Amino acid sequence: MVKKIVLFISGIRLIPHLIILASHKNEKVIKYEISRWLQLVRTEKGIYGGFIYLMTYFPEFRNLFYYRIGRSRHFINFLCPKMNTLFINTSDIGAGLFIQHGFATIIAAKSVGRDCWINQQVTIGFSNETDAPIIGDNVAIKAGAKVIGGIVIGNNSTVGANAVVVKDVPDNCVVVGIPAYIVKRDGIKVRENL
Repeated sequence: MVKKIVLFISGIRLIPHLIILASHKNEKVIKYEISRWLQLVRTEKGIYGGFIYLMTYFPEFRNLFYYRIGRSRHFINFLCPKMNTLFINTSDIGAGLFIQHGFATIIAAKSVGRDCWINQQVTIGFSNETDAPIIGDNVAIKAGAKVIGGIVIGNNSTVGANAVVVKDVPDNCVVVGIPAYIVKRDGIKVRENL
């Protein structure tokens, strides 16, 4: 009962957000992300009810929503503040990004592919003024990992917790360690340097 009251009150403050969602040029991408997030947090709600739920309980989703709506956010983000320790500074992010526990996370890549998963205390960033990573589709970057410089993280790859990646990662690999090395390629256990 309390949760329903909280969501009702939150829904009132989110009316401007709902209007922007329904009319924004990125509406399809945002709705796809709402569906994906609801699936990953195991909550069954419709798109608009799910949007209210996510905006109320997941500040990481707020940051992603404000990223998707661009300049419009300046008029409404005071109603539902974003997470101030999650920084998204990437010009091209594919649909379906999921940020789990976005505390102390920096996403500053050249691009991030579709359906990626980024955990807390991750740094994705530049090694100088121009060299930033390209993250492929379906990539998971686990807690505390660092992905730095002009490298490519291949599709369907996983960067393990606390790994430091400064070299390209091929498709379908799992990398761990400092410096990172491959422990799984195409589902088969290996031990290969990058």
